[in-house]
Amino acid sequence: MSEHPDRRDFLKSTTATASALALSAASYQKVYGSNGKLRIGFLGVGGRCQQHIDVILEMQKQGKGVTPVAVCDVWDGDPELGSRKGRGLYPSAKRCGIDINDTKHVSKDYRVILDQSDVDVICIATPDHWHARMAIDAMESGKDVYLEKPMTRTIAEAHAVVDVAKKHNRVVTIGVQSMADPVWREAYEYIRAGKLGHVMQGQTSYYRNYIGGQWRYYPLKKEMSPKTIDWDMFLGYKFECAGERLGPTPQEQPFDRAVWAQWRCYWPFGGGMFTDLFVHQTTHLIAAMGVRYPARVVGAGGIYLEYDGRDVPDVATVVADYDEGCQLIVSATMCNDTQLGEMIRGRLGTLKFMGGGDYIKGFEVYGQDIAGGPAKPKDGFAKPLHIVETNKTGNATYDLWADFLNCVRERKRETLSPPELGAAAFTTVNMGVQSYRYGKVLMWDKEQRRPREADGRWAAQWEQRSKKRGKPNQIIGWQGGDSGSVVIPPDYQKLEGPWINGKDPAESAG
Repeated sequence: MSEHPDRRDFLKSTTATASALALSAASYQKVYGSNGKLRIGFLGVGGRCQQHIDVILEMQKQGKGVTPVAVCDVWDGDPELGSRKGRGLYPSAKRCGIDINDTKHVSKDYRVILDQSDVDVICIATPDHWHARMAIDAMESGKDVYLEKPMTRTIAEAHAVVDVAKKHNRVVTIGVQSMADPVWREAYEYIRAGKLGHVMQGQTSYYRNYIGGQWRYYPLKKEMSPKTIDWDMFLGYKFECAGERLGPTPQEQPFDRAVWAQWRCYWPFGGGMFTDLFVHQTTHLIAAMGVRYPARVVGAGGIYLEYDGRDVPDVATVVADYDEGCQLIVSATMCNDTQLGEMIRGRLGTLKFMGGGDYIKGFEVYGQDIAGGPAKPKDGFAKPLHIVETNKTGNATYDLWADFLNCVRERKRETLSPPELGAAAFTTVNMGVQSYRYGKVLMWDKEQRRPREADGRWAAQWEQRSKKRGKPNQIIGWQGGDSGSVVIPPDYQKLEGPWINGKDPAESAG
């Protein structure tokens, strides 16, 4: 979405938008190979991509009409690395049954793969700084794209990807596998029906605890060297996207095995927890809440424990405020694995998600005792008023692929994890990165589609709305921009008001 929608307009337009985005078969003519199979090319065949290869090989075995035909990586690879016995260019080619001497389909230069007319779909699982450039080039060469999260490295890149996908009517899905879980849609429908009242806050977290330091579990091997790795191509300094050079020069960043294999620890190539982990949670939670672009974002944290040469923090929190009158909190540390819990809070109830992982059990709804006066915060939850259990199981990555490939065949752009949603989620967490790094509170400029430094207007607008007061609004659901209040004031509040010229306002009110 190029602009943040009004909450109520967004709710009303969801179905219409999905229909409008669907391209009829007659409007798009393409023959997928001589036998109708979708032919997949993989760019960046490291650890995560091996799981994508697993999916395509399994689908191929099941006769699902797909086949792997091309691989690209800047590293020759290691046939013994990883649980699947192999990562990198040549081991991955062998896994896919591709002749390693076929230089048109096995290459360290992604452009060679994109030039092949017998490649229909591109899977991009490279380091973040390459995502946008590759995705745009793939779409412009007539390919549909499965793009791993985070969608891009910069906000401008994310919107460039959305624009090109629309321009060329390409099908793109963002690899947030949790979006294959129907529970987020169930929660969205529950909230849309107004059963939580006005929703004012969502919270989520992603905590881990690894003694070696987050992302240091990617092993370094002596064989990783400039002889086996195209360092210039990895850095990407010869390429640009959205007006910026992709990466540093070799003089700015000499070859380093740790930077190569553990690149998520360094700002030039990714966004640490913000973009690697927060984007998972942010994507499905804003989908459930029904919001998209934030109005105001603050990012906080620091490197408090993992002093191992990294750039990115080991404790981080993002707080995002929305024009609809709600807030999202995303928090994590890499040094403790106790989660905050994932929930959405409304005036009438709290929706609490059950479980973790790709598929969760469902959600429980707990009521609110709104009439209560001052009291200590409640500890824990009472008996739930309502339980929704989806109990879906399986491989979420497989299911996201299945949805994506079905959309490719039907020429339907509205996948389970579309780039418009991906751009909104990435914008949120990347504004958190910028806020943390540069010490600024940021506002989202809808017209320019970029962050700007915040001022006092955000607080002032809510204070002004409070001064206007307004009659109590008993309409459940989102109030959006109206002036209604959820407060039902006690009778003694009639005594409120300034004394003008010594006159009691209560007496003048009768």
